[in-house]
Order: sequence, then structure tokens, then C-alpha cells
Amino acid sequence: MDDIATSTLVIALSVLILLSAYFSSSETGMMSINRYRLKHLQNEGNRSAKRVQKLLDRPDRLIGLILIGNNLVNIAASSIATVICIRLFGDYWGFIATTFGLTFILLIFAEVTPKTLAALYPEKIAFPSSLILLPLLTVLYPFVTFINGITNGILSLLRISPLNGNDDSLSREELRTVVYEAGAMIPKKHQDMLVGILDLESVTAEDVMVPRAEIVAIDINDDWKKIQKHLTQAQHTRVLLYRDSIDDAVGFVHARDALRLLSKDQFTKASLLRAVREIYFTPESTPLHTLMYKFQSEKERIALVVDEYGDIMGLVTLEDILEEIIGDFTTSMVPNHSKEAYVQQDGSVLVDGSANVRDLNKEMQWNLPTEGPKTLNGLILEYLQEIPEYKVSIRLAGYPIEIVDISENMIKTVRILPEYYREVSEPASD
Repeated sequence: MDDIATSTLVIALSVLILLSAYFSSSETGMMSINRYRLKHLQNEGNRSAKRVQKLLDRPDRLIGLILIGNNLVNIAASSIATVICIRLFGDYWGFIATTFGLTFILLIFAEVTPKTLAALYPEKIAFPSSLILLPLLTVLYPFVTFINGITNGILSLLRISPLNGNDDSLSREELRTVVYEAGAMIPKKHQDMLVGILDLESVTAEDVMVPRAEIVAIDINDDWKKIQKHLTQAQHTRVLLYRDSIDDAVGFVHARDALRLLSKDQFTKASLLRAVREIYFTPESTPLHTLMYKFQSEKERIALVVDEYGDIMGLVTLEDILEEIIGDFTTSMVPNHSKEAYVQQDGSVLVDGSANVRDLNKEMQWNLPTEGPKTLNGLILEYLQEIPEYKVSIRLAGYPIEIVDISENMIKTVRILPEYYREVSEPASD
């Protein structure tokens, strides 16, 4: 190198530093690129995305190629920098200047800056880089394969396969995170709907059913005028008919069928029983996504929920499932408005003891436990392990709760104190 001019060596060193920056930014850009967006662009026929995906199909080869190039240019840069510094500062100071000076330059211009840029804009770095890296991989393929053979052999001794970590599939919880991380790209309402679909697998018929005590039903053995009155005042299109006890359910009658019989002057008990539709039963533990498929295949819209002994526990409809996805059809858009939760002026909330815990969590943005009892009354009784005889105050899942009204062996009304009284850091139950 004694015959090469110092200015020429400086130019060569600058080129090597630029090449080092290229390899550093390419590595970060390739590893930081969004794999799901990349697959989307690939499916749309984007050529750059196809090139990048081809390189990422074997990350061991890609990393090997980039590191080979990066180390070669860095070692060459070190050699040239040593010659330049020795010429300018002598042997002793030249060695010191090379060590610290080149380290500083490489860190700033060949490592931190290009890698930060690539992390911020991975596509803008990875797509153009693939035009160079793919042909370079073809040229250096034997050398890259040799290096990978050694490194993969070392990994195999540790019982690690380089191909095992290339699984891009997402779990349900990871999908939830992706949906919420979409931010403004997906409206909040649509995010809630997508998450609602993901949650169908973990929600059962028991969680959303209308409890047995609240089922609107008609005893077919009642007086005929009373039956007519119930049918004409019914707020639902399908009404359950039973004999004496709801456990002896006869079937559902559609309001349309009753009106048809009435229009033909054939509205009698006998004709009403003939118009009854068969009951569809489902176990209490049926996940909602399974129940929805069953509704679809059986052409059903309503089912009675039964326990392990076959006793009727409640009623679930297709609308209940849809509300888990898109929200309550009948709920007002006014914040904090609920038929079972009333916000007071001091910020506390009066809640009906029969309120469904999951519904309260969704509407009021609370985090009450949902693994046990389904109603607030049941949740408090499970916590107390007895029916209180007088008004008491407790702290449940970090929420200060005051029992306001008790009657008929049930907690009728409770008061949940406002946010500033809560200790969210407390465990799920005390």
C-alpha cells in the first residue's frame, strides 16, 4: 500500500464505511419489517415484497450473507485506516488514532445512524436492499452455505433448529393485541367487534343466557283469556309455552303464527299447540362460536340452556350472540346509561344485584371477576360465603362495595364507590 496515495486510501475508506452502513441498515430493515404487511403486499403481487420474503424464508442464510459482507468491509476499513493513521501520526499514535477514531466513526455512521433509520423505515430500506442482497446471495452461495453449515452444526449440538423459530402464526391473545395496536387505522367500534369475535370461544351459553327466572313464558294450562292477554302484550316475537312448570316446556310459538290463527278465527288452545315449534336445547357449557354454528346449521334462532341434569337454566338467542360481537342493540349511546346501573351525583353507581357481571364490565369499563358467579348478587355472596342480615361494606377485586338493600335472601341493590376510592393494584379478590 506504500504506492497508493493517502487521498485514494481515504476515498476507499469512505466507500467501505458506506458499505458497512448499507449492510447494517439492511440487517435491521429486514429483521424489523412487518411480516404480516409483507405477506399482504406479496399477495397483491408486489415484486419487492416477494424478493424480501424469499430472503426471509431462510433467515440464517440472510444473516450469514449480511454479516459476511459487514465483517469483510469492516476489517478492510480497519486495515486501510491503520495505514492512513500511521502515515499521518506515526506508529504509536497512529495505532491509538485508528482504534478510537475508527470505532467512533463506525459507531456513528455505520451502526447507530443507519440501524435507527432502518428501524424507523424498514420497508424503505429492505425493499431496495433486496435488489442487491438476492443476487449477492447467489454469487456467495457456496461461502454462505459453508458458514451456515458450521453455525447450524453448533446450534444442533444445542438441540436448536434454525427453522423452528420461523412460525408467524398468532394466538388469540396476540391477535387481540394486534387489533388494538391498529389504532386509528381501525375505528374503535370495529376493534371491539373484532375482539368480540375472538372472545366467542371463551364465552359460553351460560354467560349470556336470560336466567330461568326472567324467561317470558306462558303456562298453556292457564285461563284462555289470560293466555291471550300474555300473547298480545308479549314484547318478543317468540314466546315459550309450558305446562304448569317451565321444566315441562312445550315449545315456542311465533307471534306471526298466533296472528295468522287470529285472523282466521282459529285462535284456540288446540290450534296454538299445533303451531308450536320444536325446542332446541343446548348445554350450559357450549361456547358461543359453537352455538352460532349450530344455529346456522339447524336454522335455529333460539335455544333453551340446560345443565348436566337436563334442568332448564335459561334461554339464549342468536341476538345474544350478536350482541357479544357488536354490542347491545337496545343500549343507549349516552355514556353510563344502564337499566341496572345508575350513576349518582357523587360518582358512585347504584347497581341491581341481579345485573350480569360481564355486562357490567363491558358497559362500565370495570374489571370484576367473571370466572365464578354470573350475577353481582352471586359474586358478593360467594365472597361473603353467607347471606348478610344487614348492610355491610366490602372491597371486592379492588372495588369498594356497599350493600344497600337485602330482601328475599338476595342482595337487591349495591353501591359501588367512584374511581378514586379504588385500588386497582389489588388482586382479583380479597
